[in-house]
Amino acid sequence: MIKKVLIAEDHESANFSVQKTLEELGITDPDYVYYCDDALARIQKGVQDGQSYDLLITDLYFEEDTRVQKISSGLLLIPAVRQVQPDLKIIVFSAENKPSVIEMLFEKSDIDGYVRKARNDAKDLKAAIETVARNQRYFPRHLTQMIRQKNVYDFTEYDITIISLLANGMRQKDIPAFLLEKQITPSGLSSIEKRLNYIKETLEFTKNEQLIAFCKDMGII
Repeated sequence: MIKKVLIAEDHESANFSVQKTLEELGITDPDYVYYCDDALARIQKGVQDGQSYDLLITDLYFEEDTRVQKISSGLLLIPAVRQVQPDLKIIVFSAENKPSVIEMLFEKSDIDGYVRKARNDAKDLKAAIETVARNQRYFPRHLTQMIRQKNVYDFTEYDITIISLLANGMRQKDIPAFLLEKQITPSGLSSIEKRLNYIKETLEFTKNEQLIAFCKDMGII
């Protein structure tokens, strides 16, 4: 059961919104800080006093100001917190939308939930807190959809090379010469076009630009 919550958020309006969502869940008087250093200090004190927090809700990115910080972001705060209180539940509440970054947070930082700051985020945050309270992980819907889409197609080194060249601004008609120079086969323009079309059809894209954006978001290129 979640009772004691700490909010690490440097935007006052977002901080207030999170507090309101917690109130709707019957979680009153959460603590909140505007700096990551303060968040870590609160968690350390809670552990020392035998009054540990049940949940940390943190943003990923904090704006710099005149106050010098040892921990400048949620990305750095999370592993620091894990060293102090390994069992603390952590929900990231951020505008970050890149699946590769969010996947990394689940896999390497072992977060319990992720909610993107966007339309209906209060509803999603409420669902995330309820899910985490049941000792389950909360994955954002758009991430689940993109991972499922990514798993539909297994990108080869050849695919990644072609898409990377397009992403770096090389025209499709100029790719054959590059592949030929690097002794990468097949290098014919027809083969490249067929490969790109097959990938786009599999992932349900119509334009190379969509494919490039998807691969960047997923950390494929």
